[in-house]
Amino acid sequence: GEMAEHPGTMAADDYDLSGFCVGVVDRPAMVTGERVAPGHVVLGLPSSGLHSNGYSLVRRAVVEGHEAELELERLDLGGITLGDALLAPTRIYVKPVLELLRSGAAVDAMAHITGGGITENLDRVLPSGCDAVIARGSWPVPPVISAVVDAAGLSDDEAHKTFNMGIGFMFVVAAQEAPAIAAKLVAMGERVFEIGEIVEGEGKVVYR
Repeated sequence: GEMAEHPGTMAADDYDLSGFCVGVVDRPAMVTGERVAPGHVVLGLPSSGLHSNGYSLVRRAVVEGHEAELELERLDLGGITLGDALLAPTRIYVKPVLELLRSGAAVDAMAHITGGGITENLDRVLPSGCDAVIARGSWPVPPVISAVVDAAGLSDDEAHKTFNMGIGFMFVVAAQEAPAIAAKLVAMGERVFEIGEIVEGEGKVVYR
């Protein structure tokens, strides 16, 4: 649970109703990231779009003053309207993640890419002596994210700290385990991208 921020969308007398849930996990089954080491690889599952993050920026850069354009079909978005692309439902990864873990797959760390983008979510699962080196271009960026990044004039670093850039969930696994884990995910109907590797470092996410 969290207290969400809604700049520009709530009046002074509006209120936000939020909730939370509590889960229980056996300590031996916890995926803590402590086994992550240089030589591990990063696997990513694709997002469906913005995943409910960055919409304050979207309103300023794309929507305000251009409301009529939201209903125009755009070739760069695959023939759908910008409004539909912006409102694509967030993917929920519970089913493939649980199925993978219950299969006994050796997953050493996981990261759900939400607010803060790849940069600020992946670094949470990195040990202090490891960096994650992410390979730009190793997965497709959704056209709607590219359109927003261009309209907002974001740098590459800013974009990766704001949006998921097309990857909604990440697994960090030993290199020798990666092919089998990727195959299990593919068998579930998932698209899987090998997008980076773990190297010695300071617990940061870097791009190449």
